[in-house]
Amino acid sequence: MLSKRLSILSVLLSIRAIHFASALAPPPTFGLASLLFPVRNVEVLTFSELLSEDPSFNPKAEIAKATDFFVDAFWTAKVGGGADQLTASQERDLRKSQLAEFNKRYSKGKLVKTSQFFIVRNDEDEILACAGIELDIIREDGFMSPLILERSAPLMSNLAVSREFRRRGLAEQLVKAVEEYIIETWPEQEACYLLVEGRNQGAVRLYKKLGYMIIWGDDQAETLLPMEDGGLSMVPTSILCMRKSLRGGNNPFARFFRR
Repeated sequence: MLSKRLSILSVLLSIRAIHFASALAPPPTFGLASLLFPVRNVEVLTFSELLSEDPSFNPKAEIAKATDFFVDAFWTAKVGGGADQLTASQERDLRKSQLAEFNKRYSKGKLVKTSQFFIVRNDEDEILACAGIELDIIREDGFMSPLILERSAPLMSNLAVSREFRRRGLAEQLVKAVEEYIIETWPEQEACYLLVEGRNQGAVRLYKKLGYMIIWGDDQAETLLPMEDGGLSMVPTSILCMRKSLRGGNNPFARFFRR
């Protein structure tokens, strides 16, 4: 059992299982409820904004707080048959690996230059939702096989919404905040990308409503799943890469005619 646990943790720390699987928590889709029961007295903030407002702001401490939130919001009852309640062992292992992942991606030295972390919090300083953006290598399948393009571009991930506040527009607010950040901070970037599990249909529908298009899929992928027996297992899944143009339409051929 110990060797199995260690092997799972090594997988988490050496490949992008979390990064690929965590584009969106179980569907925080928006609709009538977001209009009738909007979440009030909340603000969307970046770590950079918090740091500029308060020089004593400690990103590592806030990342630890965001990790606790994310483990509960994303990994509990994860789409695909995840355990409804995490055991103490699952929670400990997931928190350890997720904290390492967040510290690697959103450290103080990387903020603005190559990444940013967003939180939605209320006036009681509680985190209600979070998301990350990072400049990463994106694969774009060409329309004339076997052409495959790779380029550095903004990849949105780690978007999760508290179960108590889903379907009330927070996911939409976060996505729009991420898009506005890309436009203002990385003006050379033309689009936002994300990776999401194909079976997470609520998330896929949400992204399509917000203007994202599927550009390729990988049905040979794997993702981590907390099991009802208390273990953590890598299970088969399909990953969809979605793209939204932020500058002048979503024409899939546009990338072949850049100046």
